[in-house]
Amino acid sequence: MKEELLFCPLGGAGEIGANMNLYAYGNPGEHKWIMVDIGVTFADDSLPGIDLIYPDPGFIVDKKEDLLGIVLTHAHEDHIGAITHLWPKLKCKIYATPFTAVLIKEKFREKHIDINKYLKIVELNGVINLGPFNIEYVTMTHSILEPNGLKIKTPAGVVLHTGDWKIDESPMVGKNMDIDKLQQIGNEGVLAMVCDSTNIFSVGRSGSESTVRKSLLNIMSRLKKRIIMTSFASNVARMETIFYCAEKTGRQISLVGRSMHRIYKAARQCGYLKNIIEPIDPREAKNISREKIVYLCTGSQGEPMGAMMRISSYIHPDVFIEKGDTVIFSSKIIPGNEKKLYKLHNQLVKDGIEVISEENEFVHVSGHPNRDEMKDMYSWIKPKCVIPVHGEHRHMMEHVSFAKDMQVPYPVLVENGDIVKISPGDKPSVYDKAPSGRLYLDGNISVEEDSRSIKDRKNLSANGYLEVTILITPKGNIHNNPILTFKGLPINEEDEFIYGLEEEIEKTSKLFKLGNKQQEHNLIDALKTACKKFTKEKTGKRPFTNINLVRV
Repeated sequence: MKEELLFCPLGGAGEIGANMNLYAYGNPGEHKWIMVDIGVTFADDSLPGIDLIYPDPGFIVDKKEDLLGIVLTHAHEDHIGAITHLWPKLKCKIYATPFTAVLIKEKFREKHIDINKYLKIVELNGVINLGPFNIEYVTMTHSILEPNGLKIKTPAGVVLHTGDWKIDESPMVGKNMDIDKLQQIGNEGVLAMVCDSTNIFSVGRSGSESTVRKSLLNIMSRLKKRIIMTSFASNVARMETIFYCAEKTGRQISLVGRSMHRIYKAARQCGYLKNIIEPIDPREAKNISREKIVYLCTGSQGEPMGAMMRISSYIHPDVFIEKGDTVIFSSKIIPGNEKKLYKLHNQLVKDGIEVISEENEFVHVSGHPNRDEMKDMYSWIKPKCVIPVHGEHRHMMEHVSFAKDMQVPYPVLVENGDIVKISPGDKPSVYDKAPSGRLYLDGNISVEEDSRSIKDRKNLSANGYLEVTILITPKGNIHNNPILTFKGLPINEEDEFIYGLEEEIEKTSKLFKLGNKQQEHNLIDALKTACKKFTKEKTGKRPFTNINLVRV
């Protein structure tokens, strides 16, 4: 029997976000597994009451005895955000570099879980040995501190898992990309490269943080009033740039929003952000004249609870905004967020506030590689096989075409749950399917996609609610008028509606004698149907209907 090397994405293939990748090595039926990343994605308005979505780990939970560890590439939420929700089902070791480890500890501390025994800190460019896997961290550049690719060496050969990356010659904070090591890995031979597809449609290069710094300094130098800047809190290089520009333009800086403070503290703890001015508390910043302050806030995507949204709605306790001020969105508009962001931009402009974003000034560069950077990576690694991940289907399809143009013999298109046999065999391909799906965080409970709670809430949000309480005498007769409660129904003449509904209830109830439980159930079903039908005729809505029978 020949030992196999397998790859299986449970999340992040066919979507941007919720990254969760599995690698296996061993004889069929005796594989040892590692997991690379364990991320979330964020819900949209179509799922009322749901914020976070993550991959269903059921397939690997069943094999947790053979799971050697979770290896994290970097600290973005789409790579680590599910860890506190899913780790209790896996109870395995977690490997992360120092900055990522600080943020992981914080997450577990909030959940009152002591993770110290399981969390192993790996130095930058460190190596870990997990059974048949020898894993070497490779320093990359990206829009967060300490991004890593992984050189995963097995008896069958080497896989390069790129993680999220770009080529930034001067990333401003953190180390440069280890191009020498990447070339060396390529020269030694690579069976497969599992690679980021996010910017595959973007030509040229993604640009450098250093050029954003120059541009932001120019913009801030010409502004005369209060500046409110918003960007992704996790982008520490951008954070340092804004501190730098504040100092150069003679302004104080204040951080606003929980995650801004959390990332700042974590970066300081790991020895970054050393030579910068001290930020001041937003409460103190109120006393500084408006031409001498810059606020750096969360909420660059128009999140309802983000600091930016609260400031623009004039409900933030510490930050006040007025006509003549400027808001700079130093971030990308993530597809899907356009509607709420343009609404926010429009509101600000209407109030006489200048809005600067990537649409009208150079204020942001992506953390992912454009096509020319991809060409460089392919020329260094020269993989036999490429498996695109970290993209929607259209990105991954385009990435496969790109890999063919780059003369890669075996590009493999995958979706979540596909099991790829990388080795043995002449040609890596999808040969099996693992059960995969998504879990929704509903309150603090994980539920499946077709859960009752989500279906009920969608129904409530679309159709409203009707509750009917009927009193029954000991002899089984209906007692007096029913008690009606309704919410979310478009009713003009309330009395007329109630009168009509009472008539329907009385008419339906007369058809039943309530001698036993079964007859009660039949009455409840008949009343539900009658009430929904009547309400549909009167309002066009079929409300979520609840019938209570109360014996008196």
